[in-house]
Amino acid sequence: MQNPLSCGFDLGGTKMLCVVMDDTNRIVARKRKKTKGTEGAQAGVVRIAELIRETFSENDLPINDLRSLGIGCPGPVDMDNGVVNVAVNLGWKNVALAAMLEDELDCPVSVLNDVDAGVFGEYSLGVAIGARSVAGIFPGTGIGGGFVYEGKILRGKRSSAMEIGHTKIATSGRSSGTEMTGTLESEASRLAIAAECAKLAYRGEAPSLLRAVGTDIAQIRSKVLAAAIREGDKSVERVVRQSAQTVGYAVVNLVHMLCPEIIILGGGLVEALHEIYLEEVMQIAKNNVLPCYSEMFEIKMAKLGDDAGAMGAAVWGKQHAKVKD
Repeated sequence: MQNPLSCGFDLGGTKMLCVVMDDTNRIVARKRKKTKGTEGAQAGVVRIAELIRETFSENDLPINDLRSLGIGCPGPVDMDNGVVNVAVNLGWKNVALAAMLEDELDCPVSVLNDVDAGVFGEYSLGVAIGARSVAGIFPGTGIGGGFVYEGKILRGKRSSAMEIGHTKIATSGRSSGTEMTGTLESEASRLAIAAECAKLAYRGEAPSLLRAVGTDIAQIRSKVLAAAIREGDKSVERVVRQSAQTVGYAVVNLVHMLCPEIIILGGGLVEALHEIYLEEVMQIAKNNVLPCYSEMFEIKMAKLGDDAGAMGAAVWGKQHAKVKD
């Protein structure tokens, strides 16, 4: 192999991102596409393989130089067997993704949770290089979590761990698609924020938001929220700050349970509204952890942006590639 390349793939709920990295972990190619929602696993695998081939072809990179593929997927995954246990946004359940992609691309494939991939990316190449333990909370359409300890991703016997979005944090009756209400995801995800802000727009309490996108929840995305706040929608800012405070209490819980050295805030929502999130989360965390923990952790913003998950998946895939006989 003249120029061994590693590929990382971030399979989010609304987008797919492919990056190709050389043996120094430098990105040499990148391509993004929207997902098609619940199109079925086989069709999804074909689209993933197509995007990878297009990324190589459009950048004059031989696909035969592909040494390994790491792919980050939403929801719990069986990392040992490369199986997506469940990905609600994609409509997948018990999908043998690694085996299917290995058949398509003829290279070793590693499957991991998308936020685990993002945290591992920041641990390997971003804001947490050299840290012993790193936790991540990534608010988006839902809220994902990840944890890296001494270079290893925290996981259970047959599944990835850190589904922090599905932990109960409030007594409200809001649901995030499960029977348990008051979860972090139901209270502080972008979808939860959008629902509250749509009501504000409908009542005339968020005029900038109303002018921009009306009351369509699907259109109230992170950049739209940030723009509405810049244009003076104080009620929108209040909702975002309340959600950031809720994330802050989740950070307090993480510190008390696992005492990570660094806690990373990432994802599109945080990236678009980083000043609000950093301010509110730090204040809640510092004011509510036990005093003995107050100097034991740092809260940092993700450095790698949208590339974090794909880069982390690429590095993980390269490190764990099982070369075929």
